Amino acid sequence: MYASANTLTRRPEQTRWFLEEATVRFADGRFYAGLRKRVHDHLAATGATGRDDARYYVKAALIAGWFVASWVVLVFFARTWWQGIGAGASLGFAMAGIGFNLMHDGGHGACSRHAWVNRAMALTLEILGGSSFIWRWKHNVVHHTYSNIATVDDDLEVGPWARLAPHQPRLWFHRFQHLYMWLLFGLLPFKWYLIDIRNFGRGWFSRQRIPRPKPSERAVFIAGKILLPIWTLAVPMLWHPPLVVLAFYALSFFIMGVVLSVTFLLAHVVERAQCGPLPPSGRIELEWAVHQVQTTVDFAPKNPILSWYLGGLNYQIEHHLFPQVSHVFYPEIASLVQKACGEFGVRYSVQPSFRRAVAAHYAWLRRMGSPDRLDRTTMI
Repeated sequence: MYASANTLTRRPEQTRWFLEEATVRFADGRFYAGLRKRVHDHLAATGATGRDDARYYVKAALIAGWFVASWVVLVFFARTWWQGIGAGASLGFAMAGIGFNLMHDGGHGACSRHAWVNRAMALTLEILGGSSFIWRWKHNVVHHTYSNIATVDDDLEVGPWARLAPHQPRLWFHRFQHLYMWLLFGLLPFKWYLIDIRNFGRGWFSRQRIPRPKPSERAVFIAGKILLPIWTLAVPMLWHPPLVVLAFYALSFFIMGVVLSVTFLLAHVVERAQCGPLPPSGRIELEWAVHQVQTTVDFAPKNPILSWYLGGLNYQIEHHLFPQVSHVFYPEIASLVQKACGEFGVRYSVQPSFRRAVAAHYAWLRRMGSPDRLDRTTMI
């Protein structure tokens, strides 16, 4: 599940068996086969496998060290409110870094050819309060196969709190969502912890059923939900008053939630990312890989510091096409993807900066919440 014998040829797991309302089918095409060969030849020419790269392991060690150091400083050395805020903010950004780099690559089997390495990296999500089991089905399977199909992709479903796609109902308070959603983004870790328990227990999320977990998966899920309050609350409360601990860990997790949420949404919930409902026939009139490109937007590709921290998630197009290639290779294969898109007439979208990407997401939230604008829907 976490690793594949062939890094470049495996597509996300097909999920037709648990979609309740329709079977989704993509059109045939030659785009992906040709692009896959180019990327394979490029990596082979450089002697790379697409995984087990020293740059990745150095980065993983640095981010893990950042996380541990921030926690130690916050618990054992911070004595004033401003020291606590600094250490708590550092911990929040470090946890987001773990999500971007360790958990995300590990969950996709992109770290190593060894399954146990990928599994270990994926399990860092349990430390952050999430569930690698739920994430595998919700993100790897559904989102990566059916990106931005509003009635299928669960990443577009946030309940009544926001309208992220044209085919979702508009409520009166959505006109303010471009203002209040930035605060709600910070609640993501708390949603992970609580909603994952509900979804795991009932065996489904949104409209998709989840396979029955193995005993080992059930044990990991329970252990993760026990571990989080131990390292965030129980241990710090041995040295600090409960309200102080609650306040600073709320700050840390809020920062992590905002950073994670905004980063993932900048690639899909923007004007240039094609979005629409599942056609009644269940057939998408695009090749799977073309669909991935046209529902995704890259951003800030020339910002090396941001690319390093985000684990290559600003190269979302490349990630969706090659999720089992380590993100450290995305900058070098991006030119191959762009060239192939130009030759096959596939629209490739990129925002030049992080600021422009955030502005595009803000504009989309405002448009989706405005009662005075007619939605110009792009059908999938």
